[in-house]
Amino acid sequence: MISPLSRSTTVLKTAIAGLLSLLPISLPALGAEKVIIASTGGAYDKALRDAWFDPFTKATGIEVVTVAATNSEMRAKAAAMVKTGNVNWDLYLDGEIQAASKAHRKVTEDLTEFCRQFADREDLSVNACSAGGALLQSTATLLAYRTGKHGDSVPATWADMWDTRKFPGERAFPNFDDPWRVMAAALLADGVTRDELFPLDIDRALAKLDQIKPSVSLWWKTGDQSVQGFRNGEYSLGQIWLTRAKAMQSEGLPIAWSYKAAFLVGDRIALLKGAPHRDNALKLITFWLNSPAAQAKACEVLSCTPPSSDAIAMMSDEARKTMPQGDDVRDYVIIPDAEWINANAAMMLQRWNEWIR
Repeated sequence: MISPLSRSTTVLKTAIAGLLSLLPISLPALGAEKVIIASTGGAYDKALRDAWFDPFTKATGIEVVTVAATNSEMRAKAAAMVKTGNVNWDLYLDGEIQAASKAHRKVTEDLTEFCRQFADREDLSVNACSAGGALLQSTATLLAYRTGKHGDSVPATWADMWDTRKFPGERAFPNFDDPWRVMAAALLADGVTRDELFPLDIDRALAKLDQIKPSVSLWWKTGDQSVQGFRNGEYSLGQIWLTRAKAMQSEGLPIAWSYKAAFLVGDRIALLKGAPHRDNALKLITFWLNSPAAQAKACEVLSCTPPSSDAIAMMSDEARKTMPQGDDVRDYVIIPDAEWINANAAMMLQRWNEWIR
C-alpha cells in the first residue's frame, strides 16, 4: 500500500515535471523581442497604442515599449545618447519642421533607402517617408476655447485671443524649445498678413506678447499639461495641439477650435543612430505605413490627417469634418517656413528665454 506521504510526493513530482515541460514554450515569451519608442504620453500614446502598437505586437510578437517625454527632452536625450554611444531608444517622435534640420540628421539614421519600398504606393502622400523619418500624421497647432451657451460669440482669430475684453478668461501658450508658433500668433494678432509672416519680426512679436502676458495662466510644456490645465479650468483660450483638443472633445469636455487661427504641423517617426533594436524599429515603421486601418483608427481619435488616402477614406464623416479642410488650408491655415525656422531656431530660443523669465 502506498503511503499518503509517498502519494503526495508523487503528485508533486508530476506537477513539477509538467511545469518544467512547459518552460521551453514559455521562455521565448519571457524574453520577447521589443522596440522602444519615445513619445509625448497621455491620450496621444493611448490612441497610438490602441491603433498601432498593440496590433503590431499581436501580428509580430514584438513588444512596443513607450517612454514619455516632452519634445525638447526627446531631442536633448536623443542627441546625448548618440554622442555618448549609449543609445537605449530605437525611435522617437519629432516635429515635421525639426525633422528637416541639421541637428535632427546628426542623431537619426537616413531612411532614404528604406523609403524606396513605398515610392510606388499611390495611397501614400509624397512626403510619407523621407530621409528624416516616416510621417506619423499631420495636424495643427491652433486656437482652442471653452464653449459656452449656444449663440454666444466665439473667438476665431489670433486677434480674438488677444481681445481679453470681448473674450475674458485666462490664456495658455506652449513654452518649450520651439517658440516660433507663439511668436507667429502674436504677429498675426498684430495685423501681419499670412504672406508677410516669414521671416518673423521677433521684436514686434515679443512686444505684442507683452500685452497678453498678464493674462497667461499656463505656459505648458507637454500636451498632457495643456489637457490637464483645460480640465482644471486653468484657462479658457489656449494655443494647443489639435490632437489634444480633439481627444478632450471626445471625452465630452466643452472645447472647440478655429482653423482661422492655425498652423499646419506634423510628427515624424525618427530612427536613432545605433538603435539597439533597429530591425524591430523598421518593422514598426513599416507596419504603420502599410496599415491604413491603424492610421484611420488613430486619427479618428486624434483628428489628425494620416499619410494614406485609403486611411482617410476609412474614417467617419464626422472625423473627416474635424480635419483641416481644403478651404481652411487655402484661406487660413499657416504652412510654416521650415527652412527659416530651422536656420533661426537658436536665435529665437535665446530671445524667447530672455523674454519668458
